[in-house]
Amino acid sequence: MAGLLLGPLLRYVDEHSATVWIETSRPCDAEVVCDGGSGGGAARTWQVAGHHYALITVIGLEPGTSTPYRVRLDGQEVWPPPEDTRPPSTITTLPAGADGPLRISFGSCRWAAPPHGGAAARAAGRAVRHDPVGPDALDLLATRLAGEPDAERPDVLLLLGDQVYADETSPAMRQWIATRRDLKEPPGSQVADFEEYTRLYYESWLDPSVRWLLSTVPSCAVFDDHDVIDDWNTSAAWREKMQAAPWWQERILAGFMSYWVYQHLGNLSPTALAADPLFTQVRTAADGTDLVREFAARADADPGHTRWSYRRDFGRTRLLMVDTRAGRVLEESRRAMVDPDEWAWVRDQVTAGGPGAYDHLLIGTSLPWLLPPAIHDAERWNAALCAGERGRRWARIAESLRQAGDLEHWAAFPSSFDAFTELVAEAGSGRSAPATVCVLSGDVHHAYVAEPRWPGGAERPGGAESPGEPGGAQQAGDTSQPGDAQQAGGVRQAGDAQGPGSAQRAGGFVPQARILQLTCSPVHNSVPASMKLGFRFGWSRAGRWVGRALARHARAAEPAIGWDRTGGPWFGNQLMTLTIRGRTSSLRLEQARQESDGRTWLEQAAESEVSGPGQERAHPTRRP
Repeated sequence: MAGLLLGPLLRYVDEHSATVWIETSRPCDAEVVCDGGSGGGAARTWQVAGHHYALITVIGLEPGTSTPYRVRLDGQEVWPPPEDTRPPSTITTLPAGADGPLRISFGSCRWAAPPHGGAAARAAGRAVRHDPVGPDALDLLATRLAGEPDAERPDVLLLLGDQVYADETSPAMRQWIATRRDLKEPPGSQVADFEEYTRLYYESWLDPSVRWLLSTVPSCAVFDDHDVIDDWNTSAAWREKMQAAPWWQERILAGFMSYWVYQHLGNLSPTALAADPLFTQVRTAADGTDLVREFAARADADPGHTRWSYRRDFGRTRLLMVDTRAGRVLEESRRAMVDPDEWAWVRDQVTAGGPGAYDHLLIGTSLPWLLPPAIHDAERWNAALCAGERGRRWARIAESLRQAGDLEHWAAFPSSFDAFTELVAEAGSGRSAPATVCVLSGDVHHAYVAEPRWPGGAERPGGAESPGEPGGAQQAGDTSQPGDAQQAGGVRQAGDAQGPGSAQRAGGFVPQARILQLTCSPVHNSVPASMKLGFRFGWSRAGRWVGRALARHARAAEPAIGWDRTGGPWFGNQLMTLTIRGRTSSLRLEQARQESDGRTWLEQAAESEVSGPGQERAHPTRRP
């Protein structure tokens, strides 16, 4: 009899259809049965590396409905578990048109099993009094929704990278790896192959609360470095060093293979899946291992071979998830965060449908576009030195610093930063500009809101509040430091170019849309005191001064915009939720809390309006 090893994960959902992902113990016929006969779907499992999977397309659903479902394998019901007291797993379809609110929760960096095995113990049903890295925000969201079935729940969950940690394994994982190979041999306690990756996903998604949450809230995902290895694709020198390691080829192939199976396929719509040649071949093959392995090898050898980025439209809200890891161009003379063909595709998705195609544009990128100013300037200083601005000796020193200091965000790819800045400015401009353009990111183990200042000094549209400003966010816990800029037009930072030609470097656009960088990390991970100190310094006046000095030393070109932190920084395990109603939207940050007696909960740390009803489509403003 076939068993359900992992899942079900509810992935893609639209007005009439959905996809449900599962892993089973053996080949079988899998079926999703909706209560009341209102929709359903079936699929035969397919095989990769001895594991059996199905991605079931569910059809016949009605818009704006919530339908409980069950999973059957060879006719036997395997979900929900008979002993589970949680509410039934449901498929909640999008409403027809643009009716109703849209709630999008997001975050990144979830360490499923911290040191001493807190999450692993929960997954095994053992009580845990204290989690050494604090409560898991995703687990607490699941607990709240299960305990309050009528509570507002996200319409989609965005997982913005580091869903698994291939390079930082738990004690339980290390113990299991030791039964397969010698941990004294490279890569030691890190993941080595596809089989070990499957155990990472078991550890992450078999937590009972999280398993239920992912069965009933649709999810979209994109990878970041730890899904493969820390600082993945930092530079050409980094890549050359890794390729020389005898264990690396198997690791990178396993990383791509497992991501394709466990995360990427679920990001795609039923139409895209039907048109995907690899998925079609794997589904019909007796064993798809070689097919997926060859695909992974091509994806590693040629960044332009595979598109991991994708687009989703939720009524009048457009979500564009952009891969900022696998598609990098690392040759120093033409470094780019995204290869040219992929970038052309990204631009096409932003402009698809023409002016007025959406009221809100959300761009998901695991790495923040707007960093704390001192860190941004340090990265552009480093990029200029690595490019040879101060000669070969400085270039060698800078490359060592780049790899040691994780200097590989958008700022470390200056031409890509400028192109991204121009793109969001263009997207937010024109007669039919959207109300907001929000860049959603994680990675940096704290949460904040940053808002750009554009050459030309455009006022904030509609008089909307800034998260964190008086009358805006109601904050708890960590708050701003004295002297930090809290409003557009406040303290200028390095890169706030206001002289002649600045607007041209920004593409000539002064957006009418509200444009924000929304960063939320981690969901469940450590935040050492040194990290808090470093990020606070990065936002401070002193940090800005140091950043300017570094940039001047490297003769680094200034970015076309300045920006201010208008919310945060917040530290801890946390999730952000963006709620969209028509052309208005609001932002909420919730943090995981724990009492000394072990009681845990999600606490609202900040809430603010992002755009208001007065923000109507504006007439274009363009500097000559």
